[in-house]
Amino acid sequence: MKTITRFRISALPLEPFTSFFTMDDSELAKHSARRCVADQKPGFPCRVSLVDAEPGERVILLPFEHHDVASPYRASGPIFVRERAQQADLDVNELPEVVRHRLLSIRAYDHAGLMIGAEVAEGRDLEVQIGCFFADAKVAYLHLHNARPGCYSCRVDPVRQ
Repeated sequence: MKTITRFRISALPLEPFTSFFTMDDSELAKHSARRCVADQKPGFPCRVSLVDAEPGERVILLPFEHHDVASPYRASGPIFVRERAQQADLDVNELPEVVRHRLLSIRAYDHAGLMIGAEVAEGRDLEVQIGCFFADAKVAYLHLHNARPGCYSCRVDPVRQ
C-alpha cells in the first residue's frame, strides 16, 4: 500500500505587515513599499491569506526576506499583502487555490537552509511533487515560488505522525 505524504502549507503571519496599512505613500516609500490596486484576478496573490486579491482591492507591495537563514540561499523578494487579509490557517494536505492555478518553482531545503533540490510544476501537480521531495529524508521543508515572476508564495512542511 502506498503511503500518502502529509504536509502543511504555511502563509506568512499578518502581524509584521499591519503597520504598512496605515502608512501614507511617503512612509511606504521609506520601506521600499507601495500601495497598489489589483486590476486583474489572478495577479495579486496575498502571502498572508493565500488568496488572490479581487479587482479594485488594495494591496501593499513590499520587499520581504522569505528565507532568513545563515546560508548562501538566504533570499528576499517582493510580496503582496491584501489590506483586508485574514491569516490563512490551512488543514493538513490542503492546497490553496492561489497555488493550484499557477506554474510553480518548488525548492527543497535541508535543515541547514541549503537547497538540495528544485523542480518546476503546474499547481495541479503539486501534491505529487511534494510527495517526491518529502520521500527524501534530507528534505526539511519546501518553498513555493510563482515560477514566471519568481516571487515567493508559501512554505510547505512535512507533517510527522
